Amino acid sequence: MLKQLFTPLGRQELKDFVRDDVLCLFDFDGTLVPLEASPEKVHVPDVVLERLHLLQSRARVGIVTGRGISDMRRMLMFEPDFLLGNHGIEGLPGWETHAATFEEICEHWHAQLSTQLAAIDKQLWIEYKRYSLSVHYMHVANPLEVASVLPEIFADLSPAPRVITGKSVFNLLPPNANDKGKAVSELMSFTGASCALYAGDDVTDEHVFELNRPDLFTIRVGASTNSAASYQIADHESIIPLMNLLIEYLPHQRNQGYLKS
Repeated sequence: MLKQLFTPLGRQELKDFVRDDVLCLFDFDGTLVPLEASPEKVHVPDVVLERLHLLQSRARVGIVTGRGISDMRRMLMFEPDFLLGNHGIEGLPGWETHAATFEEICEHWHAQLSTQLAAIDKQLWIEYKRYSLSVHYMHVANPLEVASVLPEIFADLSPAPRVITGKSVFNLLPPNANDKGKAVSELMSFTGASCALYAGDDVTDEHVFELNRPDLFTIRVGASTNSAASYQIADHESIIPLMNLLIEYLPHQRNQGYLKS
């Protein structure tokens, strides 16, 4: 059973963990903002933006998201120190060396899937994110039936994708592409941070939680009976009191000498 963060013990453990060079890393949808049936309609609340700016004055802040970087910059109105998109495919130093290959693979998958999925249910939506795809089935007539059929279709794609499930979505990543866990490990190594905190709500965030590193403080956003995270908070609204604690426990202005992307 996950430990609750907002208890005297949880707060003390967080306070004991954070150091001046901590990386504060967050998933986006379902963590910093509520989940929406139409992702393009997401709006970042002003109170979240205000807390992000205040936290960034004390520590390095990063966002690790399944969305593409261009999509994030369109809506965020905040410039994090690190922005890793497409589950960590985009944003790390040197990621561009694989960009053309990944884009070609995803274009090929998109062409293969478009006709097939329309024949199953016209409410199936392929979200093309240039370096990965997400197939959303929230609005189909029989979601359980469709969810059981889709993996068989994905298995016939060439090359075979890495499939990561989510909330009414299948994420298709090119072979050898980063997931969020690999991306966070690489980011910690790149920055030389002595510790990092990561908060997320979805299956894709479990790749970070499963790292099980002593220098990584992991927080599951929302209820779960089988998460590998160490701590839990109730929902995306709880991200505000979490950031308030971090701001309280990091009272000094950040050292501008810390490495920034």
